[in-house]
Amino acid sequence: MEEIVKIKHRYGLIGKNISYSFSKGHFTQKFKEQGLVDHAYDNFDLPNLDTLEQVFKTPALRGVNVTIPYKEQVIPYLEELDEDAATIGAVNTIKIGKNGLKGYNTDAYGFQESLKPLLQPHHQQALILGTGGASKAVAFVLKRLNIHCVYVSRTAAQGRFTYDALTATQIEKFTIIINCSPVGTHPNVLEKPLLPYQGINANHLLYDLIYNPAETAFLAEGRKRGGITQNGLPMLQLQAEKAWEIWNS
Repeated sequence: MEEIVKIKHRYGLIGKNISYSFSKGHFTQKFKEQGLVDHAYDNFDLPNLDTLEQVFKTPALRGVNVTIPYKEQVIPYLEELDEDAATIGAVNTIKIGKNGLKGYNTDAYGFQESLKPLLQPHHQQALILGTGGASKAVAFVLKRLNIHCVYVSRTAAQGRFTYDALTATQIEKFTIIINCSPVGTHPNVLEKPLLPYQGINANHLLYDLIYNPAETAFLAEGRKRGGITQNGLPMLQLQAEKAWEIWNS
């Protein structure tokens, strides 16, 4: 179709090793269903950001999504940041306008709107597994919802847990656990974060930002112990539609 119809509105995804990505399929299907034959969505799979400025010069490019590992690294290339993106310190959506490049964080919106229906009164404390760009959006949302959160990482730092130091007793107290790490992503479907899973019970909510596989080994552990589980697909769908809204505003 692209050889026949001139593309007037082009969008895309900036990331590394992103052939698996949700976004291209989502928007390509959206354009097809809505008859937007002059719209296209491309993957910009970059080994580093050396060629990023060339990407932004792509003809008819109106906006891009940003994924691992560039959600923080793209910020110096932007002229402006939305207030939430500036607070979070990570960008996953960029609008290309007359005044240049403006960064937004729609991960926060997607996570919040997909999390809220699952919350129960006893969900007052959360563990965030991983410390990358997505985890910053998650922490931002939890704080906005008045849920106390603590990061878990492989390296020690003030105010964090390390995986090897977490105990089952501590896990019992943190009734929300969100995996923001890539551990368990296809094809490494047997892997899971190294937690004392025996501390998980029916009071727990386990949320995994991973969506492939649909049930990670991490989520399976929560389900076996009676917890509520949710993968990252609703968050992705919601953040994508919020990005579309921003690009067209």
